[in-house]
Amino acid sequence: MNEHRIQKEVTITKQIELSYLLSLPKDYEENHDASYPLVLFLHGAGERGDDLNLVKEHGPPKLAKERDFPFILVSPQCPFEMRYSTWNLYMDDLNALIDEIIELYRVDKKRVYVTGLSMGGFGTWDIAKRYPEKFAAAAPICGGGSTKQIERLKDVPVWAFHGAKDDVILLEESERMVEALSEVGGDVKLTVYPDANHDSWTETYNNPDFYTWLLSQSKK
Repeated sequence: MNEHRIQKEVTITKQIELSYLLSLPKDYEENHDASYPLVLFLHGAGERGDDLNLVKEHGPPKLAKERDFPFILVSPQCPFEMRYSTWNLYMDDLNALIDEIIELYRVDKKRVYVTGLSMGGFGTWDIAKRYPEKFAAAAPICGGGSTKQIERLKDVPVWAFHGAKDDVILLEESERMVEALSEVGGDVKLTVYPDANHDSWTETYNNPDFYTWLLSQSKK
């Protein structure tokens, strides 16, 4: 019996639908030759759904209404298709979104960052670990996740934040991630707010030093 083996390449395309807010620096239209850093912000569980106004409740999207950030800010909304919808279900979608923003706007590809809070803190660890070549730095706030393949983050600077009194996501979650990354030689640090409960993001995103650190990071 003769066997015929046929090799065939198949390209699979996936259509994604991810709503997002976009904020551009005020001088974006004037400086036609300038490129800008890109910050991906991942919100928490309470902002899931199909109402983009929820995304403006916390963090940079809230502050962007009053501040002129010197970077392009993209803030997607996690769908609430099921009770346990989290960012880890949409990693490919987020990666595609970043590629689209880079294609449509003048993004400095060496200065792409990710930050998020609570569920978005978990998402920040996850996406940075999955696509380390894409990010110049990551800043997870009251997050956590799996330490599996944490070595992939070895060359991505990480600054994590957590409240010592957090009873929603325990401080140990951030400590475990930071310790694991540190053990493989990662550039990582953890700031713990001694009196903060779950809201460790307000102080972080109001701190000018946070943005100074973030925007100073660049891919080699």
